[in-house]
Amino acid sequence: MTEYYDILNTIKTELDAIPFVTTVTQGSIDDVDLNKQTLFPLAHIITNSATPTLNTMTFNLSVIAMDIVDISKDETTDIFVGNDNELDVLNTQLAVLNRLYRKIAMADYDIEIANASFEPFTERFENYLSGWVLTFDVTIYNDMSVC
Repeated sequence: MTEYYDILNTIKTELDAIPFVTTVTQGSIDDVDLNKQTLFPLAHIITNSATPTLNTMTFNLSVIAMDIVDISKDETTDIFVGNDNELDVLNTQLAVLNRLYRKIAMADYDIEIANASFEPFTERFENYLSGWVLTFDVTIYNDMSVC
């Protein structure tokens, strides 16, 4: 039974191939070293739950793609854009997660992806991170033997 490893490794492999991702981590969001040595942009994988049936296992996962927002000391000249790169960060991190979603959904993996949604966040954590959270279900064959 390696389903959990397989899912995590598949997602990590796809994230590692995206040029706008420097670091990939997994586990509780509390485990991420957001203030010290982390190299951004960061993608973080969280397992929310796993639901078995006799033939399948469905994992509900969240992948957070985030980067530090740079705030300019220049005077704000455009109130729509502001004096930071938050819109750039949001645009880039959405592209990261959209690419991940499409690669997994369209690739020749023995998995099925469903119920995907993207949710933005801004000014999160202590160092002004912004990005997106992709939450989705991944269903794979449950090869657990009862013997």
